[in-house]
Amino acid sequence: MTTQTKESPQNLAHWTAHLELIAAILAGILILAAWLIGKDESSTLSITLYIIAFLIGGFAKAKEGIEETIADKQLNVEMLMVFAAIGSAVIGYWAEGAILIFIFAISGALETFTLNKSHKEISSLMELQPEEAWLIQRDGSTVKVATSSLSVGSRILVKPGERIPVDGTVIKGTTSVDMSAINGESVPVSKAEDDELFAGTVNISGAIQMEMTKPSTETLFQKIIALVQNAQSEKSPSQQFIEKFEGTYVKIVIFTVIVMMFLPHYLFDWDWTTTFYRAIVLLVVASPCALVASIMPATLAAVSNGAKRGILFKGGVHLEHLGSLKAIAFDKTGTLTSGKPVVTDFVVRENADAEQVLALLSGIEAQSNHPLAVAIVKYAEEQGVFQRKNPQIEDVPGYGIRAFIDSEEILVGNPRFVGTKLIDEFHDGIVHNLSNEGKTVVSMKDSEGILAVIALKDTLRPEAIQAIKDLKHLGIQSIMLTGDNEKTARTIANEAGLDRYVAECLPETKVKELKKLLTEYGEVGMVGDGINDAPALATATSGIAMGEGTDVALETADVVLMQNDLTRISYAVKVSKKMQRIVKQNVFFSVAVIAVLIISNFMQVVDLPLGVIGHEGSTILVILNGLRLLNKVE
Repeated sequence: MTTQTKESPQNLAHWTAHLELIAAILAGILILAAWLIGKDESSTLSITLYIIAFLIGGFAKAKEGIEETIADKQLNVEMLMVFAAIGSAVIGYWAEGAILIFIFAISGALETFTLNKSHKEISSLMELQPEEAWLIQRDGSTVKVATSSLSVGSRILVKPGERIPVDGTVIKGTTSVDMSAINGESVPVSKAEDDELFAGTVNISGAIQMEMTKPSTETLFQKIIALVQNAQSEKSPSQQFIEKFEGTYVKIVIFTVIVMMFLPHYLFDWDWTTTFYRAIVLLVVASPCALVASIMPATLAAVSNGAKRGILFKGGVHLEHLGSLKAIAFDKTGTLTSGKPVVTDFVVRENADAEQVLALLSGIEAQSNHPLAVAIVKYAEEQGVFQRKNPQIEDVPGYGIRAFIDSEEILVGNPRFVGTKLIDEFHDGIVHNLSNEGKTVVSMKDSEGILAVIALKDTLRPEAIQAIKDLKHLGIQSIMLTGDNEKTARTIANEAGLDRYVAECLPETKVKELKKLLTEYGEVGMVGDGINDAPALATATSGIAMGEGTDVALETADVVLMQNDLTRISYAVKVSKKMQRIVKQNVFFSVAVIAVLIISNFMQVVDLPLGVIGHEGSTILVILNGLRLLNKVE
């Protein structure tokens, strides 16, 4: 009994989603029956079946047209079709009017399918976020509660095979997590204590305990859902223009049809039946259904395509802009690079033991949370070197660390701290060579002089070089805007293959430089991940944020790369360009068909059935052409 209750709403929703198509098919069956009954002569039963077909097939579009006419206080395409069908019936062309309604209903069902296909991306995401979670109570026992009832700081048990219910961090246990729902990658990611977890991802191997860090309404999943929903509701400039044009065009068509009902009778000596007939045909063939359907299905399909591949477009306007970009500016740290420095060189004094020096250095740096210190400690661990414990340290802001080991003073920091003259003499000036390679150098000095130098570098993302090549292939210039010094900026720019770079940029400098690029290129994108990138993201024609970026960057950007994969930028541009091509094809084709049908009608070449097929057939074709964007773009 319970199973049936649960399944019933799902079945009902399934049938409701296809209601327009069911109505159209039923209308088609009634039209066929009416035609067979009245094939020899008109009969009351035949006309009755046609009227029922009118009502069933045309109800959805007629309702939509009337509601929009009342809301917008102007006629629309749907109303033109209603008038055309009624006009056909008035002059005795029941079959033609019914066929018009039938094909119009089919094209409407196809549009609804496109919209539902786009909504499916949201539905599939929403279904992934669990509604219940195992809450760990103070006595250590667990109880299943609604996810919405949890608060930040709640401790939660996640068993193997379960979806993680909220965003948080691991506090106990290790496991592998399927992150494909977030980043599209099929390879599981290992998670241990202090690692971050995201709602909707799957805990594969071990039971873990986690602490909730964000309200359930602010999880990454909820942000994704909100972004896709906004993308579907926000219209592109082309769509906005077509919709404005539609109102004026419909008025022109209505006026022309009214004139057509009388003028040809007196001007060309047409009889009244021919005059009214041609006016009705004009009403059918001149309706801009195909033109109106040229853009929205293609846009929705493109948004769905991107969402499926980890690219979230915040609206049709942003999707359309991407294809027009002439240049893209990149932030460096966290965007072109991983944002985490790694040790590249470790050089010690000739008479020193490298392992002992590294143990001493890592012991000193282990007491600091500076990114460079963290990288040095990690390097020592990778080399299998154990830290020398408990050195006394004193932090010297802007310079480094002063440590005391067995009453001996050890200085760790920049050249000004340890002595520039000693630095110049150490290993024939190796520090300057390392600095010229764009590396950050930390020096270590004891009572005898420079004991060691360690060089670190924020390395390029693995895909950065390929991403820049792909953009060059598309004719897009790549520029780096970074707060780093000239040497580091030049090194990274050369490694990545960038066209230009600007070093030592503050947030306001990035905005200033971006405005210069906008003046030079016209359409410029900006890719960033941090709070300091938000002003530049907002200034750019298209702001593109990395999915791992700050909330401010994600909210400010127009496009979000959920997989943090820079090669997705070129894919997004390709989707935009293909969408623009398809829209142009659709607009040209629909206008050409309307023009040919109107001219043919005046020449009395096209009859109502052919006019109906030509007009509604072109509408279906442009929708199907737009649906091609659901496929992967090469």
